[in-house]
Amino acid sequence: MISLTSKNPAQLAVDALVVAVRPRGSAVGAVSADWLPKELVQLLARDAKRLGITGAVDEVRRLPGTGIKATTIVVTGVGDAPLDGSPAGREALRRAAGAATRELAGLESVALALPTPDAASVGAVAEGALLGAYAFSRYHSLHDAPVSRVELVTDRDRDKAAQEALARAEVVAAAVHATRDLVNTAPNDLYPAVFADEAKTATKGVKGVKVTVLDEKALAGGGYGGLVGVGQGSARPPRLVRVAYAPSKPRATVALVGKGITFDSGGISIKPAAGMEAMKSDMAGAAAVLHTVVAAARLGLPVAVTGWLCLAENMPSGTAQRPSDVITIRGGTTVEVLNTDAEGRLVMADGLVAALEEKPDVVLDIATLTGAQVVALGHRVSAVMGTDDARERVVAAAGESGELFWPMPLPDELRAGLKSKIADIANIGERWGGMLSAGVFLREFVGESSWAHLDIAGPAFNEKSAHDYTPVGGTGVGVRTLLALIESYA
Repeated sequence: MISLTSKNPAQLAVDALVVAVRPRGSAVGAVSADWLPKELVQLLARDAKRLGITGAVDEVRRLPGTGIKATTIVVTGVGDAPLDGSPAGREALRRAAGAATRELAGLESVALALPTPDAASVGAVAEGALLGAYAFSRYHSLHDAPVSRVELVTDRDRDKAAQEALARAEVVAAAVHATRDLVNTAPNDLYPAVFADEAKTATKGVKGVKVTVLDEKALAGGGYGGLVGVGQGSARPPRLVRVAYAPSKPRATVALVGKGITFDSGGISIKPAAGMEAMKSDMAGAAAVLHTVVAAARLGLPVAVTGWLCLAENMPSGTAQRPSDVITIRGGTTVEVLNTDAEGRLVMADGLVAALEEKPDVVLDIATLTGAQVVALGHRVSAVMGTDDARERVVAAAGESGELFWPMPLPDELRAGLKSKIADIANIGERWGGMLSAGVFLREFVGESSWAHLDIAGPAFNEKSAHDYTPVGGTGVGVRTLLALIESYA
């Protein structure tokens, strides 16, 4: 639960009151906190260094609530970013709010008295606070419950634009949380048929959304050779799920294609055992697509959005596809499978062809596609490739939403490495530039369409420590960028 209030922060009866601090030379200073009691201001000025308070990003410190009704006062660092309503300033506020609510898990009520120079900043603080207040508790209850009640202090509490920004933040956070939940779910509980059922559940009662599921028989009959080939080694057969939001008189049509490998063992080309447990997250793209469509519908955006969830489990068995098998993607392109662990691009090819049969204005695919993405950009920056127009639009949307996407090229010379002696194309090329080769492979299936490919392999699953509004495990990356891009068409 989150609400706006213009009450004096010092008079709010909450468990914790959060204020922003930033470096000021060798000291720190509170931001937009003229209401702070004099003794707290003096404490910060006198003892910040001794208390370990620097104002750095992702720094959260608790102090006794002296002179205020709140039990505890919490300082959260915003660093040096200008808090002026710019995208960088909004992201600093988003991260500061998220770091605070994440660190305050176990408390019931929190008030955030952070700067809100405009309505968009109100939305950013709300979004960060909600994103930070997350816990995945399906399998255990050992962690503290997330903060359940948040009050956001702002003099814009009666501003219609601020109220709309708050409502949007609630929808966005719900979509990100639901995406995280799917990514965090154990693969024995989330396999293709169950994922398809989850799509039906997630869209139940959402106006204008329809779900269609193709099972293994329909996939074989429809020529979806990528999904059939990847899924044939598992006792749990593949699915292709179409989730369509169709408002009246849409201003544009957007197709989203998500990789949904519910567990990736590598198949016959099996992965090393170390780290394989994280491969339950290989469906993060499909999870992001599902909940982006749901969020677009809940916001009532005047843009038609169709999501394609390409769901399969990649397992080794006597029925699994082999290196040197040749499969036929929907539409007729033949692929020589040289490595069964390069399976994501096979199911995505089917999804891209199916999506483009409906002639959308733009198609975007999102996938935990390559380990090479992590080598190139690390665990916090995703990659985007594609046609110039779509790629630039994704980068702009990411900048507005606060997510980190970096534009990458698709060099034509890499196509030669995908040549096959017996098929139209091979599913792997040379080792170097593997992320780009995967993008070049997918480009084969989009023709002249406006298209962008988002590789989120590293950022989709956080195996290290939590930071800002990002928990350990599924992060929900991509939802905010995709939604901002859809809004740009509205």
